[in-house]
Amino acid sequence: MMQIADYAALALFIGLGLVVAGAISFLASGFGPNNRTKQKAMPYESGSDPIGSPKQTRFSVKFYMIAISFILFDLETIFVIPWAVAWKQNDVLGHGLYAFGVMLVFVTILTIGLVYEWKQGGLEWD
Repeated sequence: MMQIADYAALALFIGLGLVVAGAISFLASGFGPNNRTKQKAMPYESGSDPIGSPKQTRFSVKFYMIAISFILFDLETIFVIPWAVAWKQNDVLGHGLYAFGVMLVFVTILTIGLVYEWKQGGLEWD
């Protein structure tokens, strides 16, 4: 059974992180320069003056579809890499074939989604 003392290092690490983040924020707001000018308050767009209002700009739905695809496959990487690292341990415990089957189903579902998006033309940038 896990005891509360087993979590002491984690609590200390989180507490230290919160203290450091708070101290940095406090020191930056207290000692940092605070002289806002009209030019500093303008949005920065690669060194050129902004053209038009950002509220009037409309993006194509395909832009969002591609962005969601990138997020989806980033999440796939987040799940596949730890699975591959833990593969040896699963194989030793006798769960190797089951773990492989679960990951095969996961990757198959994502591949079906990618093929569907590809067939619908969601990856073409016009």
